[in-house]
Amino acid sequence: MSGMALSMAAGDLPELTTGRLLTVWRPDAAALLLTVVLGGLYAWGVVRLRRRGERWPLPRIAAFALLGLGSLAVATMSALAVYDTELFWPAAVQNVLLDLIAPLGLALGDPLRLGMLALPEHGAGRLRRAMGGRLVRFLTFPLVSTVLVLGSELCIYFTPYFESALRHGPLHELMYLQLLLAGSLFVLPVLTREEALPAWCTHPVRAALVFLDGLIDAVPGIVVMTHGTLIAGAWYLHHAPAWAPDVQHDQQLGGGAMVSIAELVSLPFLLAVLVQWSRADRAQRAVLDRRLDAELAPAAPVGGRPEDAELVRPWWETDGGAVGQRMRPRRPGD
Repeated sequence: MSGMALSMAAGDLPELTTGRLLTVWRPDAAALLLTVVLGGLYAWGVVRLRRRGERWPLPRIAAFALLGLGSLAVATMSALAVYDTELFWPAAVQNVLLDLIAPLGLALGDPLRLGMLALPEHGAGRLRRAMGGRLVRFLTFPLVSTVLVLGSELCIYFTPYFESALRHGPLHELMYLQLLLAGSLFVLPVLTREEALPAWCTHPVRAALVFLDGLIDAVPGIVVMTHGTLIAGAWYLHHAPAWAPDVQHDQQLGGGAMVSIAELVSLPFLLAVLVQWSRADRAQRAVLDRRLDAELAPAAPVGGRPEDAELVRPWWETDGGAVGQRMRPRRPGD
């Protein structure tokens, strides 16, 4: 392992094999701090609820920790981060993890609702006001957030931004954060903050937007894969190791990985929205059923007089007309 670290420090990385892809890791201070802070706050909320005798769903905890924080750690500290300055395709996979998969995992954990429940009343009020502010509502407006995600990726790959980030570590960290925030602006409101969405953004509309977003997310990968000009070509031509594939082929691999991951993520995202739609529909029907039961329940006679019960019975049970006769249930022998 020391030999591996020495060769990495010297900039002469060994060939990226499947084994190294799974086992090579390098800590990233900024990403590690963000992961610890997010995980610590989430764990604090879960523990606080349990102390009050309430339980937070285990699937939500798993989604937040494994899919959300796990994707963040893999993108910034695994072999993808170690080799992203030598090969284009690990950098492309990194970026997709940060702006698609990690936000999806964090949103499925529903951290905002957890915060509302765990915080004291005044703290929850501040969080609610912050999330309902004009700037947040504008940035999380579905069409705006979709444009931000698409614009962010196109800006990274088709301006000097990406190559500059490869040269300067702090700018690289800023790019990580930008991708994570841009993805979260779209995913979090759709899955966790329904009140942050406009009234017209019903569950069918949300499902359509998620489907459309899945198509849009594939656009950067298609452009990267088919683009004739090398992305950060001067950098990768200079830093590509001898064992690496042709730089143009490397870029095509990265674009193909972006398209594949984007399409794979769109399916569980759409399924999550459809599950929410189904639950909301069942809850609405249950409310309507209880209201109808309350309206149609026979009332007790007032003052003990049986004739008063006739006043509160449904009209079709006492109506002698043809309509009332048709609406009353037929008894055997009628």
